[in-house]
Amino acid sequence: MKQKEPTRILATDCGSTTTKAILIEKRGDEYRLIVRGEAPTTVEAPYEDVTKGVLNSVMEVEELSKVKILDGEDIIKQVKDGEGVDFYVSTSSAGGGLQMMVAGVVLTMTAESAARAALGAGAIVMDVIASNDGRLPHEKIERIRNLRPDMILLSGGIDGGTVSHVVELAELIKAADPRPRFGVGYQLPVIYAGNKDARDMILKTLGESTALVVVENLRPVLERENLNPARHKIHDQFMEHVMAHAPGYKTLMERTDVPIMPTPGAVGLLVETVAKKEKISVIGVDIGGATTDVFSVFQEIFNRTVSANLGMSYSISNVLAETGIENIMRWLPLEIDERDLRNRIRNKMIRPTTIPHTLEDLKIEQAIAREALRLAFEQHKSMAVGLKGVQQERTISDAFSQTMTGETLIDLMGLNLIIGSGGILSHAPRRNQAALMLTDAFLPEGITRLAVDSIFMMPHLGVLSTVHEKSATEVFNKDCLIQLGTCIAPVGVGKEGAKVLNIKIEYGNGKADEHPMKFGEIKLLSLGADEKAKVVLQPEKGFDIGEGRGKTIDATIQGGIVGVIVDCRGRPFRLYEDKRKRIESLHNWFAATGLYPSE
Repeated sequence: MKQKEPTRILATDCGSTTTKAILIEKRGDEYRLIVRGEAPTTVEAPYEDVTKGVLNSVMEVEELSKVKILDGEDIIKQVKDGEGVDFYVSTSSAGGGLQMMVAGVVLTMTAESAARAALGAGAIVMDVIASNDGRLPHEKIERIRNLRPDMILLSGGIDGGTVSHVVELAELIKAADPRPRFGVGYQLPVIYAGNKDARDMILKTLGESTALVVVENLRPVLERENLNPARHKIHDQFMEHVMAHAPGYKTLMERTDVPIMPTPGAVGLLVETVAKKEKISVIGVDIGGATTDVFSVFQEIFNRTVSANLGMSYSISNVLAETGIENIMRWLPLEIDERDLRNRIRNKMIRPTTIPHTLEDLKIEQAIAREALRLAFEQHKSMAVGLKGVQQERTISDAFSQTMTGETLIDLMGLNLIIGSGGILSHAPRRNQAALMLTDAFLPEGITRLAVDSIFMMPHLGVLSTVHEKSATEVFNKDCLIQLGTCIAPVGVGKEGAKVLNIKIEYGNGKADEHPMKFGEIKLLSLGADEKAKVVLQPEKGFDIGEGRGKTIDATIQGGIVGVIVDCRGRPFRLYEDKRKRIESLHNWFAATGLYPSE
């Protein structure tokens, strides 16, 4: 429901543990965040009604803003006599969010495209079933039956190609007869987005036993993906089948002015909007207690991945298992017993709502965050890939034997902006800590802006951007996004202490400085949030700052509340293996960037 110029907007996000509400008002010619309220999410027993948590969070907004929004349990629509809101939007990941299985004929082709479609729609992909994934039919049937996904996306075959393989997958789904997570007595949604020639046979196989819908093929030809029809249908089916059966959602859906959106889908939409509006390449990351989502836009192509086992509380032990204790310890500027560290990590998993109480605890938690972010980004790079051009006709046996995946789209030298979100980044005691965690995990190259979501309102603004882009964009830029500053990082490796880069920086007030940088050094230069500066970057001949090895660059850089991080630690980046040297270098880097108070 589009409104021309709303004066007051309410938005909520129902998270797995907390429901957050924000109130936005038009003040003069601009939209600003007024207040934020939160309350525990109430999707589980004893309440089993998500609207209770929503109402509690909105009541807190009422108290803080002194604006009457509720009439009993109803939201007052249209602002009148200072009461009510012009419209209300919401997102949700309560109840575990949207959990999907995808199936495709070839693991590296249609199955990968199906996974990208599901991830882009805001889903957690529980498993990928493919004809050539090495599992026996009975193993696949058992897997589908045991996982109980919210829906299944089935794809396979180019239009006009063979139909037998995708029909075999449909028969496996029918044999498994999976039961949905929420609601008894309704059929599991299955979206078919494969070879159009197989549609009749798919309808015959799955039409009666599932809630089957058919959309355009994900891979109509080998050289092209067509993900949007499947993504839109996933969202529709999520609302119609999954959310409608989750406790209290029917009532909530009646109250919102636009359909409820899965939280990660809304965050992704906002990252996409920023990239499109500024015509830049962006990486966004949201690190939560259970999962870490990474979003990227390169060459105008949007990708999202969710690392369902990498988080800072519920799945913190999985981070340890995936990366190994050595990789966490390498970020600690202190001596610590390995067993003690393992126990601290397990304690966090058992008590997920605890926060660090000592400086040592904080350093440990931020070391783990670096590894969770790094691993999630590695997974993202492997999924955010282009498709190789295919020149000749291919048989299905050729397709089975060859990988069709192209190079990763992630180009760190071409990256303009990294946006961090989630408790460990948004609530870091010093913004410098968030800036260095992003730098260490993503290892940006050349010149890259860094920013964080101030209080985690990207989901609210993402769904709001679908109905009123002006208010969403203004609040995002003025109240949500905190500009940390700019990272300058030459690519190349040299000898410790050898000259790497010379920086001449000219500030807006006419003052100028020069900074020669040595290999292994990191330096923090002061440049305020509303300031810009002209820089001349002269790399040594073995180093590249964006124009090629040894080529000088003139650029204008943006400041931030942290400033400018000049990172000459080398790309590729390596820490010392010698423990004493490594701890000493970490101390130096953390001191140079003002990370922690001196003990």
